Amino acid sequence: MSDWNCRIITSKKNRSRSNSSKARKSQAHPAPPEMSIPTAYEERVHRILGMIASKPPCTIDELALELNLSHSHLLHLFKQQTGVCLGHLLNEKRMQKAADLLTRSHLRIKEIADAVGYEHSSSFIRAFERHFRQAPQFYRQQSRRMKS
Repeated sequence: MSDWNCRIITSKKNRSRSNSSKARKSQAHPAPPEMSIPTAYEERVHRILGMIASKPPCTIDELALELNLSHSHLLHLFKQQTGVCLGHLLNEKRMQKAADLLTRSHLRIKEIADAVGYEHSSSFIRAFERHFRQAPQFYRQQSRRMKS
């Protein structure tokens, strides 16, 4: 599991702690060190992150089917446990892979769009431009100039 994935889970745990009366009482009798036994929800989130890393591109519907969860419950669970929208994470992974393919391969834009899960290259180009603030073709040209 990547360092980024661990930080998502850890930051969520830290946000959920509060200065309640229970915390004040524990100052008199210190609690034992926190055990790192993952909850069922955390295990599911780790499984989701593993699935995303192992077989991109995947969709929310594919993940929900694999985990036997509804689409909306999967989105809620992931956001609740990580603080990150699953759709945003999947899109970020797709764009990273597209940028890598543009830089390292000679595939056509249409082939790259298909490789990262877009049915239509026009949708891919719009998404890429929104994410990187430049067209895929210009991104490719610019990255090749930088290597030279």
